[in-house]
Amino acid sequence: MPLSHSKPLAGIEVLDLTRLLPGAVATLHLADLGADVVRIDEPGEAAAASAETAAPNLRSALFGAINRNKRSLALDLKQPAGRDIFLRLSASANVIVESFRPGVVERLGVGYEAVRAINPRLVYCSITGYGQTSAHRAFAGHDINYLAMSGVADQIGAAGGPPVLPNLQIGDLLGGSLTAVMGILAALVDAQAHGTGRYIDVSMTGSLLAHSVVALASMTASGEPPERGGSLLSGGSACYNYYRTLDGRYLAVGALEPKFWHRLCDALERPALKPMHLAGGEEERRVKEELRAIFGAHTMAYWVEKLQDVDCCVTPVWRLDEAVARETMVENGIANYAAPLKMSGCEFHVKRTAPAPGEHSEEILCSAGYSSGEIAAFREARVVY
Repeated sequence: MPLSHSKPLAGIEVLDLTRLLPGAVATLHLADLGADVVRIDEPGEAAAASAETAAPNLRSALFGAINRNKRSLALDLKQPAGRDIFLRLSASANVIVESFRPGVVERLGVGYEAVRAINPRLVYCSITGYGQTSAHRAFAGHDINYLAMSGVADQIGAAGGPPVLPNLQIGDLLGGSLTAVMGILAALVDAQAHGTGRYIDVSMTGSLLAHSVVALASMTASGEPPERGGSLLSGGSACYNYYRTLDGRYLAVGALEPKFWHRLCDALERPALKPMHLAGGEEERRVKEELRAIFGAHTMAYWVEKLQDVDCCVTPVWRLDEAVARETMVENGIANYAAPLKMSGCEFHVKRTAPAPGEHSEEILCSAGYSSGEIAAFREARVVY
């Protein structure tokens, strides 16, 4: 069978009601895979999915990065006519994604039950901090709160120190975006096979907890939660750690398996350290100190050159600009970072840059069967912008 060169989600229509990072990135992945994502913007909205406290240049860069390959319809859902337009669009849509607090879409008249009555094949995904049925469902929150409430924050940091904030928004992106995309794609397959859509309730806090598989396994085995910075993968082991170099840079050592550890010990001319792989206790502390002294005696460039042909899981800790220089970027007026996966027969490209709110309102409404007169009336009534 010849390989199709169309995008795998070509023909899938997505209505994006999200406002913040988790939903915007989830629909970004769908758009990059070929779905027609229509972002439903509020009237006068300057930049959906951007933090109000962020600097304007950061808002602009973030908005452009996570809204490429989408279209925009500026629609006032608080007006009955705006709700009716949304429901009309829902009749032909495959997916709706929303990230309001529980109960908001129902009050607007665009919740799952309302659209399912029109389109039973539709997949409806709600992304919230704590889920639709949690005791904390009405609580406001951000990534730091989801990390805290899931127990993940308690696991991140050095032994004896406070929890550390990661620069990657783990709750938003792993807990929200990727979990949502997984559920949406699974439900789409089911809808195509059986003709019935599904409702997907994504809790960012719950997803973080579910993905804490190593920490959960450790707690199950020992009966106690791992100590911060003390477990095998959180800094407790000499063979899985960061080490400072002479020039103030760092190396990442991930020699978990004995074969990698033995090769590293040979390369460092420290064969006596081989039996101390995963030693534990005071002996582990001594091994760490010895490795700190060894790596600290030379620059990062020295170690990269020395170990480049040694298969021992030691890599430099690149700065973000260094890492970007080594990854594909796609130019389309502005710099665009490539999609996170490569798929045979599906070449990634940026079909359109991030739309301004309401940029495609007339185009979308015309496609839905509204006349130019009706659209003009919507604009005059400030239902559509």
